Amino acid sequence: MLYVTDTETRDVKELSGVWRFKVDKNNEGLEKEWFKAPLKGTVLMPVPSSYNDITQDPRIRDHIGMVWYEREFFIPKSWLGKRIFVRVGSASHTAMVFINGNKIVEHKGGFLPFEGEITDFVSFGKENRITIMVDNTLTWDILPPGEVRLIEDQIHPKGYRVQEYFFDFFNYSGIHRPVKIYAVPQDYIKDITVRTKIQGKQGIIEYEIDYSGKGDIDISVMDEDNNKIGEAKSVKGTIVIDNARFWEPGNPYLYSFQVRTFVDGELEDSYTLPIGIREIKVEGKRFLINGKPFYFKGFGKHEDSNIRGKGLDQVINIKDFNLLKWIGANSFRTSHYPYSEEILYLADMYGIVVIEEAPAVGMNAFMGRMKIFTEERVGKKTLDHHLKVMEELIARDKNHPCIVMWSVANEPASFEEESEEYFRKVIEKTKELDPTRPVTLVESSRYEETKASKYVDVVCVNRYYSWYTDSGNLDVIEIQLEKELKGWYEKFKKPIILSEFGADSIVGFHSDPPLMFTEEYQKEMIERFVKVLDKLDFIIGEHIWNFADFATKQQVFRVLGNRKGVFTRERQPKFVAHFLKERWHNIKDFWDK
Repeated sequence: MLYVTDTETRDVKELSGVWRFKVDKNNEGLEKEWFKAPLKGTVLMPVPSSYNDITQDPRIRDHIGMVWYEREFFIPKSWLGKRIFVRVGSASHTAMVFINGNKIVEHKGGFLPFEGEITDFVSFGKENRITIMVDNTLTWDILPPGEVRLIEDQIHPKGYRVQEYFFDFFNYSGIHRPVKIYAVPQDYIKDITVRTKIQGKQGIIEYEIDYSGKGDIDISVMDEDNNKIGEAKSVKGTIVIDNARFWEPGNPYLYSFQVRTFVDGELEDSYTLPIGIREIKVEGKRFLINGKPFYFKGFGKHEDSNIRGKGLDQVINIKDFNLLKWIGANSFRTSHYPYSEEILYLADMYGIVVIEEAPAVGMNAFMGRMKIFTEERVGKKTLDHHLKVMEELIARDKNHPCIVMWSVANEPASFEEESEEYFRKVIEKTKELDPTRPVTLVESSRYEETKASKYVDVVCVNRYYSWYTDSGNLDVIEIQLEKELKGWYEKFKKPIILSEFGADSIVGFHSDPPLMFTEEYQKEMIERFVKVLDKLDFIIGEHIWNFADFATKQQVFRVLGNRKGVFTRERQPKFVAHFLKERWHNIKDFWDK
């Protein structure tokens, strides 16, 4: 799936801005066909954004179910004769799109784009209406999963419902990424797949073009100075670049892969894809990028900021990348869902490595409250959806050089017997879809119990010694962590990333000796964790939880959200940030052990 952008032959209208918005209090809009006529009783709502924090009404913030968006747009007459599509960057979690009262497309899953052709449903020179229904309800057959409970007792109002979910971030809802209307030729370039390898100083580009037209194909590979250094004339093949410059962390080099089609010598369609030549391998205890051992320094993150929630904001995105560079980070994980395409393009350009994660989070009830991998909860329907998500995710992001590994889930109940077959199928499907990248699964289970990590290429482990266990006792960290990490390696003989560790801290809270929730405790906890990592030659990375403070649902152990950020939600550094800045700038991206 190609990113929607203008080219010589393609036109795009982005519908970002102020839309009309209505909460469907009784979830009746589909049945009553609200899409057939302009919505009544609306308020104004920006797109893209989460709708939850925009108004002063808690009933909107905490609404469970459907909401409706609407606005008008024009199709220019210059688009006559072209094929016209609508594309939604993401909508959490299920959505339907209507054009002039006609249903165009529906989609399940809140973090990936979807589109539908609208050529036969729009008018030229007249106003057109787009209506989008978004439903934030979480069920067991969607990712992330959840369930809505109806509470019927003597102390709650009639019809009282609660949305239960088992992940630790707020269920932000709405249209989170841009809505675009775009036009392409009747026969057009539908998709481009690029895979790269390295042989000495040569860059090997294997490519395939999805094009069903009858025109001639012309492919040019251009360097950053716009010099042509490679070419081809077929829909599938290999291009060899001599003395190639490779894409590497901190030193990214991007070529332009230009595809054009011609009919009778006239340009029909054109698309340019930025590509990086690089190669990923896992060998023994090491993770190799272009044959060099790489050490992951960075964070788990969230798409999360004040007021916007998960809404795309390039101001926030570029600020975050500047902070990553400032602190010496070279990588992050898209915890716990695919981030926007815009973030991934920035990572390509900044030279930041990405572990991209599917939205399979909350597949663990913790504390033994209930079994998760059952046919009634995470069963065949969930698995089918999970496989579809991996297909959509890889279709969207397969060409990004920044992505070096796929993560299929975060902290599932992998100790349950039924989880083994589930994750075997998901991991096998992921490797089938993309054989060029390693696959991981982020564990919270114990190494003696997990049924899933035997199938991954790299083991990722989340641990919170002295926080959720032995709370307040920093002295347990080193002995417990070293023993456990050695246990993971002895069992699986695979390189390990400590993919989450950290402590909540509230800015301005101080104590000596360190106490929980102070900035001193957060710093000393992280210092003790990394002392262990520095001793073990099978450790290939450290990702601290979290990059910045973020919103969660209201709970008695969360103080206006999760405070484990190294930066505040406003992107200001905490005490520990300066320790990490000094540490990470002294650890090279590439190393030998």
